[in-house]
Amino acid sequence: MIAHRGASGYRPEHTRAAYELAIELGADAIEPDIVATSDGVLVLRHENEISGTTDIMFQSRFADRRTTKVIDGQSQTGWFTEDFTWAELSTLRAAERLPKIRRGSATFIGGGGILRLKDLLDLLDAAGRPIKLVAEIKHPSYFASIGIDLAALFAAEIAPWATAENLIVECFEESALAAVKALGIPGHYVYLVDKEGSAPDLLVAHGADAPSYTEQLSDESLAKLATRVDGVSLNKQLILKKDLLGHVHSTTDVVQRIHAAGLTAWVWTLRAENEFLSRNLRSGIIGRAIGEVSAAAYGNWMAEFTLIMKTGVDGVFADQPDLALTARASLAPPQAATQPGASTE
Repeated sequence: MIAHRGASGYRPEHTRAAYELAIELGADAIEPDIVATSDGVLVLRHENEISGTTDIMFQSRFADRRTTKVIDGQSQTGWFTEDFTWAELSTLRAAERLPKIRRGSATFIGGGGILRLKDLLDLLDAAGRPIKLVAEIKHPSYFASIGIDLAALFAAEIAPWATAENLIVECFEESALAAVKALGIPGHYVYLVDKEGSAPDLLVAHGADAPSYTEQLSDESLAKLATRVDGVSLNKQLILKKDLLGHVHSTTDVVQRIHAAGLTAWVWTLRAENEFLSRNLRSGIIGRAIGEVSAAAYGNWMAEFTLIMKTGVDGVFADQPDLALTARASLAPPQAATQPGASTE
């Protein structure tokens, strides 16, 4: 079970508090998103645009750095990590990205500031038990276009720490995985696949002829991927089968086909709130309108989590790691009763 950006269902994502809570709750692994500063420091943010995850919009000294950029084909306006030095970013405070849904996290005091990759590695080293790092390299093609080699920066920083057992590297761009692997970094390499669109590096290379993510999930494409990467990580919508009302009752065969190709299969993201659940799994009806459902209330997360886990996935990403562990435990076969005189070792 991988804590998605730490215990991000309870604390502002990518903060020390979120990572520490994930460790305390028993996560097997922790996933940070990795972007860079202007001076080449790797920092942990969901995106390089940080207006929604820090207090930067309230910092008048940085008002002139608000700008509009095109990132992976999408126009975005705000403040971007690559326009700041680490010394400047280190003065900011982290903020809850989903304040209307996660009000407790939004009002949490003590979330701290932005962390560097090296800060998380120190936390993992001090955890007292083995915890894997699932490192997502964000927007490498974009960073390359502005002269920042994100794969090389990551490889240089992770090299002294990485082993085949403690590191998983993931990215929506296979070329970045190949670049890190070519630099001799041990680990498990996982290709991220979304429910729509195409990989940014393939769009750069092939334009309109770039295959879509879903086309890359054909049996033929999976067989080719298996010669280059170790696993595929799926948007959960590619696993959940919905009817015309948006209700989920079953799953697709994509996990089985990924396994048949010799790849591991991973799924993101498990979240307990109604906002992220299918219609038939939502609960906690409140409000003035009949049938109005609180987006922030927890729905029948157990049903969705276990439905996904029953596909045989190798790992799941979860914002509430304790709930994912509870769901996993519910599927474990019962322990055989110990016979009198039998060894318990």
